[in-house]
Amino acid sequence: MVFGEEGKMKGGVGLMNEWKDIPMELLLRIVSLVDDRTVIMASGVCSGWRDAICLGLTHLSLSWCKKNMNNLVLSLAPKFTKLQVLTLRQDILQLEDNAVETIANFCHELQDLDLSKSFKLSDRSLHALAHGCPNLTKLNISGCSAFSDEALIYLTNFCHNFKSLNLCGCVRAASDNALQGIALNCHQLQYLNLGWCDKVSDKGVKSLAKGCPDLRSLDLCGCVQITDESVIALATNCPHLRSLGLYYCQNITDRAMYSLAQSRVKNRHQTWESMKTKYNEEGLTNLNISQCTALTPPAVQAVCDSFPALHTCPGRHSLIISGCLSLTSVHCACAVQSHRVHMFAHPAH
Repeated sequence: MVFGEEGKMKGGVGLMNEWKDIPMELLLRIVSLVDDRTVIMASGVCSGWRDAICLGLTHLSLSWCKKNMNNLVLSLAPKFTKLQVLTLRQDILQLEDNAVETIANFCHELQDLDLSKSFKLSDRSLHALAHGCPNLTKLNISGCSAFSDEALIYLTNFCHNFKSLNLCGCVRAASDNALQGIALNCHQLQYLNLGWCDKVSDKGVKSLAKGCPDLRSLDLCGCVQITDESVIALATNCPHLRSLGLYYCQNITDRAMYSLAQSRVKNRHQTWESMKTKYNEEGLTNLNISQCTALTPPAVQAVCDSFPALHTCPGRHSLIISGCLSLTSVHCACAVQSHRVHMFAHPAH
């Protein structure tokens, strides 16, 4: 669509004397096609545009902002009160508690918030979110090392709808007590990243497995305290688990692998009985056991055989075994099939 002289709209119907005369529906459609920086600039063109954008904008990312992000949030949050998704990921330390408090005071419909790498934030931010954003379903606070487990527990006491939590590197916040709080309050949780949270032990993971049976993805990479007990609890209580990260969990042994393999047999029976969909029959599709050096080939092969979606073949690696030299003999079903096809195609003479 092209605008001609004096605001005449070529190829359209009727006349527009000024930019402010653009219908709200058309303006929001245009806004949806441009980057977030342009959206912010457009909101300052005139009061009509400002009101339309402020009422219609639901998704916003400020990750492009390399300086003054804190002041930008302070000025925008009171205007963009209908935001549902807000990304504030930083490469340079900028965001402070007063910005998050402003978000909580004005953006009550927020569902998805990314605060990753916000090293300056303190427990004040989580307390504010607890009171101002009760509809949160997805929160990324990876790398926010100043948060305490008390503040995380406080947040889950008010926000019960979490489906996704990224706590990677939250070494103070992600404790067994915090996991017990999550298990008690967040029964809909599906995705949880606890990477390098070295305070997490079997006690917390077992509570999580019982309280959050709909878990689909759990990253425990670098959680060096966990043992087979954690994996057994997950295999027993979380039938929808699709992705499990156990990188550098060196206390994991064959017992954990056999529990995963046996859970597949159990879940197949339950699936047949309750007529679940094919999706629910897929089981594990990603397993990272890199540096789990206590594992042996028969146990890992049992898991691989039980879950056909786990692959060791080139280009499809979803069973990750790097650093486990003893497991090089483990192969997925399609790798074996490929070998058989090759043998038939090139029979020995």
